[in-house]
Amino acid sequence: LSRSRSVPFIVPPTLHGRGWVNLTNEEQIQEDTEPYMIPQSGPRSSFHSLAGAYVVGTINPELYKFPEDKSEMDFPEGSIGRLWFSVEYEQESERLLVSLIKVRKLQPPADSCSPFVKIYLLPDERSYLQSKTKRKTLNPQFDENFVFQVSSKMLLQRTLKFLVYHVDKQKKHHLLGQVIFPLKNEPLTDDNKLVIWRDLEKENLEPPSEYGDIQFSLSYNDYLARLTVVVLRARGLKLQEENHAASVYVKVSLMNHNKFIKSKKTAAVLGSPNPVYNETFSFKADQTELDTASLDLSVLQSIKGEKTHVLGCVVVGPFMYTRGKELEHWNEMISKPKELVKRWHTLCHST
Repeated sequence: LSRSRSVPFIVPPTLHGRGWVNLTNEEQIQEDTEPYMIPQSGPRSSFHSLAGAYVVGTINPELYKFPEDKSEMDFPEGSIGRLWFSVEYEQESERLLVSLIKVRKLQPPADSCSPFVKIYLLPDERSYLQSKTKRKTLNPQFDENFVFQVSSKMLLQRTLKFLVYHVDKQKKHHLLGQVIFPLKNEPLTDDNKLVIWRDLEKENLEPPSEYGDIQFSLSYNDYLARLTVVVLRARGLKLQEENHAASVYVKVSLMNHNKFIKSKKTAAVLGSPNPVYNETFSFKADQTELDTASLDLSVLQSIKGEKTHVLGCVVVGPFMYTRGKELEHWNEMISKPKELVKRWHTLCHST
C-alpha cells in the first residue's frame, strides 16, 4: 500500500515558552502566565506564513476525510441559485453573528454577473447590512461577517432575509432571488455555529392584494391518510392599528361537508404586516374524503383585552367549494402524493 502524504502539525508561535504545570496523572496544563490571545480576523494563514512556528508531528489526512459535500451538486430543476450562511448567537452580549459564506449557480438576466447581498433582520424592513460586490461571477465567495444586536427575548420572533442582487453596467440593481430564514427554526447558542444552505426563491414582486396574501404548502400522503399544511408566511396584512403589541397568527381548520372537524393555530408574531411562520400541521383525512373536505386558513389579529379580529381568509379544496388558484392547488396536491406543493393565495375579507 502506498502511504499517503503526511500533513505537518504546527504549534503557533504564541504558545512557545508558556509555563506548563505537571499534574499527578502525568497530564500537563498550561499556566495562565499571559492572557489568551484572540486571533486576529482576516484571511486564514497558510503554513509558511506562521513565522516562528515549528513542526511537532504529522497528521495522516486519510484518517480525517470529510463526507463529500452534496450541497454543491444536487440542484433542483429550475434552480435560480443557492446561498450558504452560518448563524451564531452570543447570549451575554446579545449579538447575532451572521456569516455570509457563498452563493452558487446564479441565473442573472445578462451574461455577466456582479452580485452582492443585502441582509435584513425582519420585521425591520428599513435597515439592512450589505456585502461587498463580487465582479463577474455566478459563484461568488463572500466569507463576510455581520452583527445584529437583538435581545434573547425577541430572538426567536425575528427572521433573517437575504436578498441577492446583480449590479449592471449602468449601476442598476436587479434582484436575483431571496432566502427567508426564521430564527426559531434552529437552536442558536454560543457554542453552536450552524452552517446552513438554502435555495434562492423568486421574490413575489406583485403588489400585495387588498387584504394581503398568504403562502403555504399542501401535501397528501395516501398511505398514512394524512393531509399536511405548512403555513409559510403572509404579506401586506392590513393590521387594525400599527400596534407592536398586536399579535398575528394563522388558524388552519379542516372542514368536511362544510362542517368543522378540527383546527390548529400557529404561534403569534408581534406587530408585523409580513409575518413569517414556517409551521407544519397534519390532519387525518381518508382518501375518500378528499372530494368533500376543505381547508380554511384565517389570519387573525389579537390585542390584549380586545376581541380577536379576522384580517383575511382563504379556502382551498375540491370543485365542490373552490375555483381558480385554490382549486388548482388542491388538485396539484392530489396529483403529486407526498410532495409539498407551495403557492401564494389572495386573502379575502371574511363576511
